[in-house]
Amino acid sequence: MKTGKVALGSKATLKAAAHGRGKLIILARNCPERLKKLIMHYAKLSNIPTHASPLSSRELGVACGKDFMVSALTVMDEGDSDIMRVAEGGEGQYRK
Repeated sequence: MKTGKVALGSKATLKAAAHGRGKLIILARNCPERLKKLIMHYAKLSNIPTHASPLSSRELGVACGKDFMVSALTVMDEGDSDIMRVAEGGEGQYRK
């Protein structure tokens, strides 16, 4: 995450989805089901693609370069990465 902008965390992701902001939402595999459904509902209304990650929240946090768990994140601007390929079904720069 050297370039671009992301909103980390379930609260920020929920807010971004509800307001129609963001280009992609990524959910950790162990994101609470109730929260996942709520985020996906707002993302669908806002036409924001979602990706159910195979990574746990701990692993997703590490992948983002953080020392804490991240259950959900919103890509606001992808910068130089090819993370948007995840939304198209590719791998992108999103690996374990």
